[in-house]
Amino acid sequence: MRKYLYPILVLCFGAAVAALIFFRKPEPIPVLKERHGDLALGGEWLNTKNAIDGLLAQLRAKPDDNKAKLMLAQAYMQEGRVTGDHPYYDMAAMQLLNGVLAKEPENFEALCCKASLSLTQHHFSEGLAVAQQAVEINPHNAFVYGLLCDANVELGRYDEAVKMADKMNQVRPDLRSYSRVSYLREIYGDYPGAIEAMDMATKAGYEGLEQTEWARTTLGHLYESTGDLLQAEKQYQRALLARPYYAYALSGLGRIEKARKNYPVAIDYFRKARATVKDYAFADELTDLYRLNNEPAKAQAMAKEAIGMLAADATDADENEQMGHYADRELAYAYLKTNELDKALEHAKIEYERRPDNIDVNETLAWVHYKRGEYKPAETYITKALRTKSKNPTLLCRAGLIATKNGKTAEGQALIRQALSTNPYLSMDLADEGKKLLAAN
Repeated sequence: MRKYLYPILVLCFGAAVAALIFFRKPEPIPVLKERHGDLALGGEWLNTKNAIDGLLAQLRAKPDDNKAKLMLAQAYMQEGRVTGDHPYYDMAAMQLLNGVLAKEPENFEALCCKASLSLTQHHFSEGLAVAQQAVEINPHNAFVYGLLCDANVELGRYDEAVKMADKMNQVRPDLRSYSRVSYLREIYGDYPGAIEAMDMATKAGYEGLEQTEWARTTLGHLYESTGDLLQAEKQYQRALLARPYYAYALSGLGRIEKARKNYPVAIDYFRKARATVKDYAFADELTDLYRLNNEPAKAQAMAKEAIGMLAADATDADENEQMGHYADRELAYAYLKTNELDKALEHAKIEYERRPDNIDVNETLAWVHYKRGEYKPAETYITKALRTKSKNPTLLCRAGLIATKNGKTAEGQALIRQALSTNPYLSMDLADEGKKLLAAN
C-alpha cells in the first residue's frame, strides 16, 4: 500500500494547486477616479474616460491581458501627472506593471514604465537599476536613455547624465530629449543654452498636450530665473490658451505677480492652481504669499498643510520600499518656514544620505545649517553645491550669504551681486538679506 501512497499524495497536491489556479480570484483592477472642477471640463477628459473604460472592460473579460494592463498603467501614470493624485495613480500603475512583469520579466515597456514611476516617487537608485535592466534588453530606444539621464542627474552623476542625454538625442531628437538637454545646460550654468533647448522642446510637441505645456511652463520658469518677467508671462499665458486651467501655468503667473508685489492677485492664481491639482508646492508658495500680504494665520495654515502632505508621502515611502514619495528635501524647506530647525536638519540629512552627490541636496543641507547659525558646515555643503558652476540665482545668493558669514566678504559680495544681477526679482526674503549684507559692507 505504501508504494502507492506517495504518487497519490503527489496527484492530490497537484489537483489542489490546479484548483487554486483555476478558481482563484484575479487581483482587483484599480479603477479610474472621477475628475472634478476645471479638470473635468473639455474633450480630453471624455476621451481619457472612454479609453480607460475600454481597457477596464478588456481586463474584466480577460484579466491576464498583459497588453491591456500595460496600456492602463501608462494611462494611470499620465492621469497622475494631470491631476497631481500621484499617491493613488502611481500605486495603481505599479500594481499593474508588477502583474505584467511577474509573467513577462523582460517586457521592455513595462520595465521603462516601472523605472519612470520609481523616479517620480524619488526612488532614484531603484529607478536607475530598473532602467539599466531595460537598456540591456533594448539599447536602441530613446526613452530609456532619458530615464538613465534623469536617474543620474538626481544621484548627482552629471557626467554620466550628459552621456545618456547625448545618446537619447542621437536615437530620437524630440520634446523629451531637448528638455533633458535644457536641464543639463541649466545645471552647468548655461541659461541661454537651456532656454534655447527648452524652446526647441516646445516646438517639437503638439500644442495643448500636457507634456508640451509642461515644457512651455518650464521655459517660462527659465525666463523667470533670468529676470525676464515679460517673456515668462508670455509663455504662461500661451500655455493657458492651449490648455485652459493648467495649474502650472497659473502658478507661473502667480510668481510673476509676486515678483511685481501684487500679492492679492498672486494669491488668487495659486488658489486656483491648488484647487485644480494636488501639489504641496502650491501650499508652500501660498505660505510665503500670505506672509508677504500680512496674513500670518493663513500663512501658518498653509505651512502646516504643506508639511502634512509631505509627511504623509514620507510615511508611505518609509513603509513601502517600492513605492511612496520620498519627500525629505522638501520637508527640510517646509520646516524652515515654521522655524522647526531640528526637524529641518533631520530631513535634510536623510536626503543627503540617499544622494550625497546631488547639488540641490547639498544646497538644502547648507541652507539648513546657515539658518541654524552653523556657518562652517554650511560652507562645506554649499561648496559641493557649486561644483557644476550653476548660475541659479537662489543658489548664488545663498552661497554669497554663507561666504560672508564665514569672513569671505569679497567673495560673498560678488556672489550676491551676481545673483541679483541675474534675477532682480529674487525671493524677497533672500534678496533683502543679500542687500542688507551688501549695504553693511
